[in-house]
Amino acid sequence: MMTDYASVYAKALADSGAFWLDAVAAIDWVTPPTTAIDSRNAPFHRWFPDGEMNTCHNAVDRHVAAGRGEQNAIIYDSPITETAYNLTFAELRRATARFAGMLSRYGVGTGDRVIIYMPMIPEAVVAMLGCARLGAIHSVVFGGFAAAELAKRIDDATPKVIVSASCGHEPNRIVAYKPLLDEAIQLSAHKPSSCIVYQREALQADLVAGRDLEWHAAHEGAEALAPVPVKATDPLYILYTS
Repeated sequence: MMTDYASVYAKALADSGAFWLDAVAAIDWVTPPTTAIDSRNAPFHRWFPDGEMNTCHNAVDRHVAAGRGEQNAIIYDSPITETAYNLTFAELRRATARFAGMLSRYGVGTGDRVIIYMPMIPEAVVAMLGCARLGAIHSVVFGGFAAAELAKRIDDATPKVIVSASCGHEPNRIVAYKPLLDEAIQLSAHKPSSCIVYQREALQADLVAGRDLEWHAAHEGAEALAPVPVKATDPLYILYTS
């Protein structure tokens, strides 16, 4: 094993461009790259600058195409809510395609930002992958973050849409997300055009007329979108440090 590692490492050192072009053959490309790295503006290197692909396709669709559509993609088991269920790759593909279509209907396009302020539930994964499918840039903000901190991220990312949930579950309490979200939007200079809210059984959130939409209602009639090709150098997500 160490001999194999040593030979692979030696190959990477000898010709890093050829090494990484061989490595990227392991994923699906719409337009395969011919250049591994653009170092003309070093140290700000650009990887696979002439390649085009879609992350959601590589995470989901390619597995369905390979015959693994009925294999579990997400196994969800919450000891707090005593809820457990699975999503197959085929089900996840349908969910992300409809989510992308829903976002498109509410004005989100390639390069637009979407903030995801949700608990760790499968819908959060659907939202992340659905954004990637559309070529939108998602930013996950830790659920239950204080309103002032969420407001800072709203002003920086300037999202067209915020995706949230009515609440999150902790071992000894329920955290109401929606009041925090409402306060954050009030504090921020930037105002999202829409908020998509997943209503959980433990707490139903009040929706703001003209801005907020319930998750399932927002999806009604949404077109299922195919993955949108984006450049390998296009951003996938924004992750803020504390």
